[in-house]
Amino acid sequence: MVHDMKKNLVVCATVAAFAFMGASQPVEAGGRDGAIAAGVLGGLAAGAIIGGAVAQPRYYEPAPAYVVQPGYGPRCYYTRGRAVWDDYRGVWVRPRVRVCD
Repeated sequence: MVHDMKKNLVVCATVAAFAFMGASQPVEAGGRDGAIAAGVLGGLAAGAIIGGAVAQPRYYEPAPAYVVQPGYGPRCYYTRGRAVWDDYRGVWVRPRVRVCD
């Protein structure tokens, strides 16, 4: 609760600061070089800062898992699979494979 109040206070202070900076100088329509571009970039930066301050982290519940009780699920065991060529080592290998009934 206190964290949300602090966040709201920071957002309000940031908005007030940007509003004060924008109101301190009048805008001319065709005057300075790049003044409009600077205003647009400043507005985008202010939006990014305020949006980042307001954004809340999202937590999602994990998906339900299928749990098999011991003795009720399929019986599984490991055995040797068919031989395959291993290019890295240059030998034939028989990997372990899992087999379930």
